[in-house]
Amino acid sequence: MTKVQLYYFHDPMCSWCWGYRSTLLRLKNKLPADIAWRAVLGGLAADSQQPMPQAMQQMLQATWRNIEQQLGANFNHDFWRLCQPRRSTYPACRAVLAAGRQQAAEDMVLAIQQAYYLRALNPSDDEVLIQLAGELDLDKAQFSCELHSAHIEQQLQDDIVIARSWPIAGFPSLVLVRDEEKIPLTLDYQDEGVTLRHLHALLHPSQ
Repeated sequence: MTKVQLYYFHDPMCSWCWGYRSTLLRLKNKLPADIAWRAVLGGLAADSQQPMPQAMQQMLQATWRNIEQQLGANFNHDFWRLCQPRRSTYPACRAVLAAGRQQAAEDMVLAIQQAYYLRALNPSDDEVLIQLAGELDLDKAQFSCELHSAHIEQQLQDDIVIARSWPIAGFPSLVLVRDEEKIPLTLDYQDEGVTLRHLHALLHPSQ
């Protein structure tokens, strides 16, 4: 029997992933039961304590407005006034993996997205991530310890290797794996049916 898995490549601080969230949830709910799902953290930006350059801040603010207009996603633009942005998403990625040790990876993804895009909090900061862990009723001591642990770092690096070597163009992306074959899936930000039809055509080419 052919083993089929669907890989979702994302970053919790990727604004297009936030815009895609509602469509993603509909897609997951409609997937055939025999397709295994795995989320892969791509790691948009490495650790940095340097303030984000103004040009990049302006570019990202324009991206937020573009996503608002195209997809209807909500953004709290006070983030750019209230926080000191850094181009650093690895801490948020590690937080998802650390929360996963307490079966709360997907909850942490949403908490980070809501903190960043709706609450004007900075998920590049450890104190924000630890605050979110507490709000999710996780064991904060365990979470804080694991956030910078060697095994979480190795998990992140393993995910990044996959993201950089597989056939994706950015985040979010979907790749179907059938035996050893890796097939990029068409992704539409507003219509999960586009992906489902592509998936069906690949799995049932004679229908």
